[in-house]
Amino acid sequence: MKIIIAPDSFKGSLTAGEAAAAIERGVKKAFPDADTVLIPMADGGEGTMENLVGATGGRLVPVSVTGPLGQQVEAHYGVLGNQSACIIEVAAASGLGLISSQERNPMEATSYGTGQLIKAALDDGFRSFILALGGSATNDGGAGMMQALGLSLKDRNGKEIGYGGEELGRLHHISLKTLDSRLNECKFLIASDVDNPLVGETGASYVFGPQKGADEEMVKKLDQHLRHWADLVEAETGIRLHDKPGAGAAGGMGGASLAFFPVQFKRGIDVLLEFAKMDEALDGADLVITGEGQVDGQTAHGKAPMGVAQAAWKRKVPTLVLAGSVGEKAEALYPYGVIGVYSIINRPMTLEQAMEKAEELMEHSAEQVIRTFFRKNKAETGND
Repeated sequence: MKIIIAPDSFKGSLTAGEAAAAIERGVKKAFPDADTVLIPMADGGEGTMENLVGATGGRLVPVSVTGPLGQQVEAHYGVLGNQSACIIEVAAASGLGLISSQERNPMEATSYGTGQLIKAALDDGFRSFILALGGSATNDGGAGMMQALGLSLKDRNGKEIGYGGEELGRLHHISLKTLDSRLNECKFLIASDVDNPLVGETGASYVFGPQKGADEEMVKKLDQHLRHWADLVEAETGIRLHDKPGAGAAGGMGGASLAFFPVQFKRGIDVLLEFAKMDEALDGADLVITGEGQVDGQTAHGKAPMGVAQAAWKRKVPTLVLAGSVGEKAEALYPYGVIGVYSIINRPMTLEQAMEKAEELMEHSAEQVIRTFFRKNKAETGND
């Protein structure tokens, strides 16, 4: 029996790799001779770089960069095992995980460090990039990222503006003359599970601003500033970002990528599936187990479990989903080869207790669902 184990991370408690290992232990308790293949997943957010590097036998390159609030942070960019491309993860340089919840402030947070990572990779000779747009603390339209790459952003007095969503309101002129010319030699594959436009009620500020620390008044102001940024970008480049799908990803870094890089957008999970060679792994598989912290109707819109299930269903391999919690409309996954969605919580407990015992709960749940699945399978087929 061959079982593919391909979960996303359970944020705040387990990395994708730790979740996969716990599931494997549970499977082995039920069926010690099972052939298990572990393929940790991500959907473009935190963990994408680590999992791509792990899947291809690549390496990490450390770089000291400017964090979201101006602090120096030790970040990394990844290199694929065949050296063909490098991976830049927004969360590594400009992510929410780099600051406390009390420090969150998208009016000040900058994407400058992400641009520094790209520049370091350019200096090291790379021209092919995978840019993972997830987990950002920023709402600056990617302006900081572009400033790090030489884009000139000046106010009415001819001075360079500062960093963050607040400063975009002072922007008067964009100049491409000093932009790093090496970008013209590059290609960027953008890994993202977000198709929101840059501005408006479904844009970056309104949808993602609150989780980055923005109150109602800040959200309105941030949206106005992004609209102003988009107006000036369109005037300079001819590219309209305002309502372009994906432009709102990572606080607008998706839009900056569309305007200033040679890009191709792809669902983050599809990038992982491709480089991890999931289709090959599914050959001869009997079952796939995936999961993430919260599974609900939104999971069906490009999240990792959905992408894994779709890939498995193309090969007629059923999928089981394990979740920290199961929310409304999780049944939206069933038409895509998912035969069951199960919470790993097996008794009353607080969220803190669940996160602390996540590995134990995952292992136990995996054992139980595997026993149930194969007992039911035997009963239906009559096989021993």
